[in-house]
Amino acid sequence: MDRDRILLTPGPLTTTLRTKLAMLKDWGSWDADFNAVTAQLRQRLLDIVHGHDTHTVVPLQGSGTFSVEAAVATVVPRDGHVLVLDNGAYCKRAAKLTQLMGRRLSVLPFGEQEPVSPAALEAKLETDASVTHVILIHCETGTGVLNPLAEVAAVCARRGKGLIVDAMSSFGALPIDAREITFDALIAASGKCLEGVPGMGFVFLRKTVLERCAGNSQSLAMDLFDQHQYMEKTGQWRFTPPTHVVVALAEAVQQFVDEGGQPARLARYTDNYRTLVDGMQRLGLVPFLDPAIQAPIIVTFHAPSHPAYDFKRFYAAAKARGFILYPGKLTEIETFRVGCIGAIGRNEIRQAVNAVAETLEELGIRAHD
Repeated sequence: MDRDRILLTPGPLTTTLRTKLAMLKDWGSWDADFNAVTAQLRQRLLDIVHGHDTHTVVPLQGSGTFSVEAAVATVVPRDGHVLVLDNGAYCKRAAKLTQLMGRRLSVLPFGEQEPVSPAALEAKLETDASVTHVILIHCETGTGVLNPLAEVAAVCARRGKGLIVDAMSSFGALPIDAREITFDALIAASGKCLEGVPGMGFVFLRKTVLERCAGNSQSLAMDLFDQHQYMEKTGQWRFTPPTHVVVALAEAVQQFVDEGGQPARLARYTDNYRTLVDGMQRLGLVPFLDPAIQAPIIVTFHAPSHPAYDFKRFYAAAKARGFILYPGKLTEIETFRVGCIGAIGRNEIRQAVNAVAETLEELGIRAHD
């Protein structure tokens, strides 16, 4: 194989050569040049969300989940009551980490094949005034379902509840405008739709909320209030930053801007999504979700109902042809997932569909079996 395998996953993603090359230089973590990269990157992230007037952005070492945990611990007081809108695996992860941090937790469940309901949220808040914060997963990556951020935010604003948004798989691709949508915290990461490499999360925090967050977190390393205070005072990270990840993300964000920003990225991913679904359906592979609620980020497909199908064999055969797929996340139905994001376009998606066709043939599964 004369090229890297294409990652058709929700992250890590396929990156450009420019992004890879950015990681070939070593940086001093306290050096002024590196601090300048961090400062410019923070400004550019605020540009994307139009948040300069109302929000600040705090970067954090680790995977995206580290930043979700940090955001909840920092924003929610220890006597707060969190309501998680749950329609998938990553919602359940948010609920678990909230509970492990000792915050009071309630869960409002929905089906995995449907978006969360703003009306159901309104009814829940009507009957339980003790809820202080709501957690929403914008794009529930377990299935690919798109949840109604603007509508949920409107309910929370009307009811005076804090909103924490996990925008891990949507930020940079789907429109999010802090001038129009009210949120206390919104979390994303380097290795998703900005097409950097994994290892750094970042949290947009409403300035007026952050002012009240001192002492909320029970963690030293994940206290975003302290991280922000130290960074504003010194320009530095409190603890050793993932220097190569930061400069790779800075380079990836420059490419994001050059491409045309969020609208251009959404257009490319949407084209990838349509190319993927059209090609897979010709092979007899059926998407799990109704297209009306499907985000163009990652698509869950029903596994072939054929005795020869085995995901491990299916995965290995596709990998041998240069494409990394993703296992399903559903508990009741056997599925697999294919990502539409990363530094890829229509040609790579068509090649991936051809690889799946050859894989099915190798396994003895005919189209439409």
